[in-house]
Amino acid sequence: MAATVVELPEAQLSEARKPEHHPAVDRPWRPRINPWIVAMTVTLATFMEVLDSSIANVALPHIAGGLGATQDEATWVLTAYLVANAIILPAGAYMTTFIGRKKFYMICVALFGISSALCGFAPSLPILIFCRILQGVGGGGLAPSEQAILADTFPPEKRGQAFAMYGLAVVCAPAIGPTLGGYITDNFDWRWIFFLNVPICLISLFLTSRIVEDPPWVKKQVEQSQKGGIKLDFLGFGLLGLTFGSLEFILDKGQEDDWFSSGLITFFTVAMVVAFVSMIWWELKQLRDGHRPILNLTLFKRRNFSISFLLMFVLGFSLYGTTILIPQFVQTLLGYTAELAGLVLSPAGLMMMCMMPVVGILVGKVDPRKLIAYGFVMLTLSLFTMHTLNLGVSYGYLVFVRCFQASGLAFLFIPINTIAYIGVKQSENNDVSGLTNLARNIGGSVGTAFVATMLTRRTANHETHMVRNLTSGNQAFMNQVAKLKGMFGGHTSGNPMTGTGSHTAQAYLYNELHRQAGMLAYLDIIQYMAVFCACMLPFLFFIPRPPKHASPSAGH
Repeated sequence: MAATVVELPEAQLSEARKPEHHPAVDRPWRPRINPWIVAMTVTLATFMEVLDSSIANVALPHIAGGLGATQDEATWVLTAYLVANAIILPAGAYMTTFIGRKKFYMICVALFGISSALCGFAPSLPILIFCRILQGVGGGGLAPSEQAILADTFPPEKRGQAFAMYGLAVVCAPAIGPTLGGYITDNFDWRWIFFLNVPICLISLFLTSRIVEDPPWVKKQVEQSQKGGIKLDFLGFGLLGLTFGSLEFILDKGQEDDWFSSGLITFFTVAMVVAFVSMIWWELKQLRDGHRPILNLTLFKRRNFSISFLLMFVLGFSLYGTTILIPQFVQTLLGYTAELAGLVLSPAGLMMMCMMPVVGILVGKVDPRKLIAYGFVMLTLSLFTMHTLNLGVSYGYLVFVRCFQASGLAFLFIPINTIAYIGVKQSENNDVSGLTNLARNIGGSVGTAFVATMLTRRTANHETHMVRNLTSGNQAFMNQVAKLKGMFGGHTSGNPMTGTGSHTAQAYLYNELHRQAGMLAYLDIIQYMAVFCACMLPFLFFIPRPPKHASPSAGH
């Protein structure tokens, strides 16, 4: 039988030749739930985690006293958390490849909540340190996961506003933490700073399970990894842990152990360098062999990402460095209580909460490079303004200076994050969020170590130069001792260096010298930080001009 050939009209033929319509291809993926509800859900746990990293600082004396430990031993509560946190931060993107981002995020929230409860019940310091390690592992996956969720949930033109909400969590929480921690420990018990996390974790788990969903490309990655069998890169993970764990240990304990005078610090420094070089070699080898590396080093080929990584490091350095610097200054030299010292920082947190939404709107309308330039100029000017601090400074002026600084910091976090995602594939969003959060955390640790080290050394240096004037050959010194001797119940006649009240007068003057040397050391640190921030401005000229509403897959 001959085949029947049916001729179609030309109009139908042309319609048949059209490519098949795929709505999933034409329209980018968007979540079923309102994106702002998703943003508020994931910000809840991240805010809690970042708050917890700073809230424990002021509770250390209470923890040491409650568990029968010394102040130095209690600092391991902070070190253990930071080390575990630093290891998980860059590895989070790798883990989502195997189990999915939503599931990974929920596991981190659950682990953080359980370990927080265990920290609150800890009967001894070693158990508390072990629970803090678990808490650091859980907390390390929250911030980068949230950032990646927001990057996928919001279209590029609204991403700046979404990062504004994220910025409230990671920038404002360190400012609020000391005040809240001081209030809880002074009025209740230090264990409540950990118990506070449990109900928040339960709410976050419930909301995340109902609202958050994985985009198609994340589900595809999970399916591909499961088809080939889950093959974890144990060597890469071990090198990663040794590198960043050693680095955090060195930065946290370096000044306390006098840096390279300590054999332990020297050992971990050598271990860190060897592990870092080996990790880079191994990750590049994994990439050449077609395997999924733990660290996606190809991102550093993009200038916008590399410079964003550097700028985020400097932001963390400035934010955490000054957050440590100001409370320490007002407590040690001005005699403020821990709660009052926290109240110096809190208004700046409110300032950033007000500024973040404004910057989020501006990011969609103004070149992010201009916003970053404005932020660094304001930050530099605020640090130079801080250089006018003295031992008679008022509370109001301290609040003004900190708020001035916060107005600059608000213009940095969102634009830097926005630029980091330009030209990045959607499948690489997790890698970008992990590395930028790592840069901020390592920058914060370096800033904290820098402040502690320079404060000790510059104070000693100024004391060495100033104490030369406290001799019997200095008539001004002798006259001052004579005046103070009379105030302390001695006789002003005769030798001012002998008799009743002379030792008290000399001790008073030496204490004043120590305060003046400390004040000069703080001013030196502020000056160094101002110059460091100003040096970031030329790097902005090397960032390629971002396209308007650049898609995250623009570089695909």
